[in-house]
Amino acid sequence: MLPYRVLVVEDQAFQREYLLELLREQGVAHLEAAADGAEAVERLERQHFDLVLSDLLMPGMDGVQLIQHLSALEYRPQLALMSSAPRRVLGGACQAARELGLTVVDLIPKPAMPAAIARLLERLGRRQGHEPSPAQQVPGFSRSQLLLGLARGELQAWFQPKKSLRDGRIVAAEALVRWLHPEHGLLLPGSFIDDLGRYGLEQVLLWTVVEQSLRAQATWREQGYHIPVSVNLPPHLLDDPGLPDRLADFVLHQGGEPAALCFELTEGSTTRQPGSYHAGACRLRMKGFGLAQDDFGQGYSSLYNLVSTPFTELKIDRALVHGSVEDEALAAALESTVALGRRLGLEVVAEGVESAAELSLLRRLQCDRVQGFLISEAVSAQAFDRLLREDGPAVAP
Repeated sequence: MLPYRVLVVEDQAFQREYLLELLREQGVAHLEAAADGAEAVERLERQHFDLVLSDLLMPGMDGVQLIQHLSALEYRPQLALMSSAPRRVLGGACQAARELGLTVVDLIPKPAMPAAIARLLERLGRRQGHEPSPAQQVPGFSRSQLLLGLARGELQAWFQPKKSLRDGRIVAAEALVRWLHPEHGLLLPGSFIDDLGRYGLEQVLLWTVVEQSLRAQATWREQGYHIPVSVNLPPHLLDDPGLPDRLADFVLHQGGEPAALCFELTEGSTTRQPGSYHAGACRLRMKGFGLAQDDFGQGYSSLYNLVSTPFTELKIDRALVHGSVEDEALAAALESTVALGRRLGLEVVAEGVESAAELSLLRRLQCDRVQGFLISEAVSAQAFDRLLREDGPAVAP
């Protein structure tokens, strides 16, 4: 039996019972159902669910309004959306959910087929280890708690491998922060990253991740593996004109190579001073660092920004990857994005790859590299050592 708690939201009684039966056949242990969004909200306020499987087109509170209510809950379940509406309507609702901070596991066209429900539960199972359950979610942290965690080395760089689609080998990694909290256990960034920003500690975190990445790279080099590492850099930190110089000096002093670090410019912030973004990006490249446009295809990343900034890598957001196998419009957008990156001479990396079908499509589109749960979740530096050894013997850089 699967231990998930699932809430089905469907206004048509026959469809509701049909979905419950499909879930029972897959072995889901705890099932409840609601006839509309308002009833679903009442149930969600009384108890926690791992997954809400909701229709979009419902009388009264529809699926999109339910999404807006879900975002206000203290404990947010993961979400799967289904509808007979056009795929772009379903995709628009999905985008709204993600912008509100919800995790969308899958999009299912109606009528839902047994294979679609099996795929949904498979994806939910992969994510259960990566999304905090209600018991794991914690209240905000104070500045002193964050500084203490940083000082004690509890905030650690973990590494998610990037695999080449040319030969299937691990060729790079992205450093993703994890907090090994003495009381709450392993915490993902969603539990503390906003607090770090609120207290102005993002540059402290940047130095922590850079230092730990350099240390990991040194260990891997001793074993013959030369693995470039990508580090997230909030663009507003580029308002500090001396940051590129200090980063280059620090990396060289630690025995590292600037070319083996790539800074991913994230979309969570922007520079306050005119010209700081492009000036900082240019100077990072002049110091020898790689530079990636992160989350391309979602949020505010623009074509002009892509061609006007000296990027070396284009990272395609998971929003373009998920559903691309079933959705011709998404597949066309994905194909155009890969082709654009290659025409610009960039290394093209697809994020959030979760299925063999997505991997096959990206290989057919000639994407360069992939990362995602299908390859591996982010793991500690020691566990990454094992991944490298399992991947095969080191090859000359």
